[in-house]
Amino acid sequence: MPQALPALARFVLAADHGRLKAAWIRAVLGGCTRSELAEWTACFVPGVLQRGLIRDALTAIAVHRDAGDHLVLLSASPDLYVPTIGDALRFAQTVCTELEWRDDRLTGRFTTANRRGAEKARCVAALRAEHPQLPMVAYGNAASDLEYLALADRGVLVNGSPLARRAAAGSGIACVSWH
Repeated sequence: MPQALPALARFVLAADHGRLKAAWIRAVLGGCTRSELAEWTACFVPGVLQRGLIRDALTAIAVHRDAGDHLVLLSASPDLYVPTIGDALRFAQTVCTELEWRDDRLTGRFTTANRRGAEKARCVAALRAEHPQLPMVAYGNAASDLEYLALADRGVLVNGSPLARRAAAGSGIACVSWH
């Protein structure tokens, strides 16, 4: 844990989510093997799927899937578990923060940019270029998501803070409350 303290101090001063996340992952999981983390993922993901997902989100996913939409799970969270969640929910594609491995051990460093804020917008632009014929509906839950939500044909802010809702309303982004 002491390894993460300098990143925590930088976060307080500059709100650098990526550095804090990488330092935390290195401090807590750095050195773990792929098989150890696969076992953890196998225990963690079922709990997320059973208790950690909003009912209305599951309904929206089912509606999109039933309509034949191309589902992409875009998350700033690491690839330790996001692809497994995406597979379980039958997403066609998963884009998330990717982590470095050396000799089958997690270093905790990123091999991609932290998929947050402007980087998420870059990913959405890349997805739009990859699938130019498809209409795009994007969901997010934070003020940092507004940039990429604005790039979609329909952006939806879910359970956003009052500040994020005001900013979304000024950008033509729909705001919803899900339970």
